[in-house]
Amino acid sequence: MSTSLAVRVEVMVVTVEGKIDESFEPARLSVLHLMAPGAFGGLERVVESLSGGRAARGGRTGLVAILDRGAPAPAFLQRLRSAGAEVEVVVSGHRAYRAERAAVRAVLMAWRPDVVHTHGYHPDVLLGGVARSLGAPVVSTTHGFTGGGRKNRLFEWLQERALRRFDAVIAVSRPLVSRLQRAGVPPERIHLIPNAWAGDASPLARPDARAALGLGSQGFLVGWVGRLSPEKGPDVALQALARIPDQDLHLVVIGDGRQAASLRRLAASLGVAGRVDWAGGVQDAARLFAAFDAFCLSSRTEGTPMVLFEAMAARVPIAATAVGGIPDVLTNTEALLVPSEDPAALAAAIAEIRRAPEAAAARAEAAAGRLARDRGLEPWLDRHEELYRRLATPHPHPVS
Repeated sequence: MSTSLAVRVEVMVVTVEGKIDESFEPARLSVLHLMAPGAFGGLERVVESLSGGRAARGGRTGLVAILDRGAPAPAFLQRLRSAGAEVEVVVSGHRAYRAERAAVRAVLMAWRPDVVHTHGYHPDVLLGGVARSLGAPVVSTTHGFTGGGRKNRLFEWLQERALRRFDAVIAVSRPLVSRLQRAGVPPERIHLIPNAWAGDASPLARPDARAALGLGSQGFLVGWVGRLSPEKGPDVALQALARIPDQDLHLVVIGDGRQAASLRRLAASLGVAGRVDWAGGVQDAARLFAAFDAFCLSSRTEGTPMVLFEAMAARVPIAATAVGGIPDVLTNTEALLVPSEDPAALAAAIAEIRRAPEAAAARAEAAAGRLARDRGLEPWLDRHEELYRRLATPHPHPVS
């Protein structure tokens, strides 16, 4: 195998050559997930909840994680191992696609999964065909499209074309269903399954959360959590902050990304550099939401953002842009929703949260109730299991 790629395979083969395991039960169908994870993020949280939840139910569940050479293994991989999922890591060099595909094929040959579940454009475009060539049904979850520059739009175009050949495609919001249909994915293969909340954040108390972020006990803190990239709209949040004159109102930015330096320059040019606390990337940021007096989501596009669930669970008053699947998660009864690309409207919503704290607290309480009522983990896992069973063959594939 190429020296640019190393693969660790520690799976058990559940069939023997030329024979079918007579003890196989439908409840034991095997599902193998493919993804190229970051250190943390919404996609990673979804895959952790799905894989870990299914493993906890006793279903054979695995994950193949494609990592760049030199990148640390994300912490959630070890949590999945502890939950009973079988985790394999493929370490890939730059553009070592042929060797990467060969390594993934080796894992698939050892596993012979009943269903392969991909997440993100990398496995959708490069690896879904490997699974199909071995006869496994393949489902992808479309977590969202970010748009942006020409290179990223090309990747998304390739992903949309690849998804036409999948046996099933899960969309996490209604706007994504419409986009997949426009992209030519057969409507009967599209399944709307919005994200769920696992409820496992173990939140810190307010003083501890602020201390963990290096923040004092005074001032009104507005939290912003996400990737520092255009689709998440961190620049819109900074522009909104500049429209709020209260000097003791600060924006706490948790996250990292390619826009970090330019956003710091923007904050300085807007005259708010002293009112922005840059926390950087933080593992398990959901535990820290009690530090905030309000939460701001300024995205230009979204699927169904997990960070919104984190704010709802923490009962933090929310000001959010009404994009993607967000209006299906919240109404103005539970949050203040504003148009995208409108810093003035976002600033007014944040100011309203501060001006009327009792009304804001009532909305936050309603949001927590809606999260518990509508986004439970068990029904979500049931819907995935139903789809897996529909796609799967009634017995494991014999080893070739």
